[in-house]
Amino acid sequence: MAKTSSVEKNNRRRKLVAQYAEKRKALKAIIMDQDKPIEERFRAQLKLAALPRNSAPTRIRNRCEVTGRPRAYYRKLKMSRVALRELGSLGLVPGLVKSSW
Repeated sequence: MAKTSSVEKNNRRRKLVAQYAEKRKALKAIIMDQDKPIEERFRAQLKLAALPRNSAPTRIRNRCEVTGRPRAYYRKLKMSRVALRELGSLGLVPGLVKSSW
């Protein structure tokens, strides 16, 4: 089980990303528009840099929803290999059968 503080920090980052998503998208559109004057694009770049760091989507860490483990994460199932094996052995994951011989 991961530290609760790490999981909560990641959840706060998710909220910030959702909160600033539209603003970021608009500023990036201005920055990438070659038809706009360079001064306006530079001002947009400064505004983007002034946004909180944790509002960037790359700051989010994929974590297991069961244990909070950050490594060996399956995106499709949103859980780690350890949790998947445990739940699979208990028969709680539909269509998954743990082999043993």
